[in-house]
Amino acid sequence: MTPALTPLMTLEVLVGAPVQIDAAPHGRRFIPIVGGTVGGGLTGQVLAGGGDWQTVWPDGRMDIAAHYVLEIDGQGTVEVRSDGVRHGPPAVLAALARGEIVDPASYYFRTAVRLRTAAPGLSRLNALLAVATGERAADRVRLRAFELG
Repeated sequence: MTPALTPLMTLEVLVGAPVQIDAAPHGRRFIPIVGGTVGGGLTGQVLAGGGDWQTVWPDGRMDIAAHYVLEIDGQGTVEVRSDGVRHGPPAVLAALARGEIVDPASYYFRTAVRLRTAAPGLSRLNALLAVATGERAADRVRLRAFELG
C-alpha cells in the first residue's frame, strides 16, 4: 500500500546566525530558532528558544536535527522534533550559504517530523508521523508538513 500525504501545516521558522561548534569548515553547528509562524491546517507561533543542530559533510550534504515548540492558537503547545537532510549541487549550496534566494526545486531538503502535545484538542498529533519539504532563505526556513497516512 502506498501511503497518502495530507497537508498538515506550513511553518515559517525564523533563524539566527549559525554558531560553529568546531573550527573545521565542515562539521557541527547550531542554528538558533528565534520565532516564526504556523499556518495551513493549524495556526500559531513558533516559539523562540529552539534550535537546529547540523552536521555539514565535506560534500556539502547536511544532516539536520531540529527541536522546538509551537504555540497553537487557543489550543496549547506542541513539541516538534524534525530530522532530515539537505543536499544539492555545490553552486546551489554555496548560494544558499550566502543567503541568496534559490529555487527549492534545485536542491533536496526533506525531514521526518514527530509531534508531542498534552493539549486535548491536538492529541491526534501524538499518533502520527509527518514528512516535510523545506526551503532555506537567509533568515528563515519554510517547511510544508504533510501527515503520512
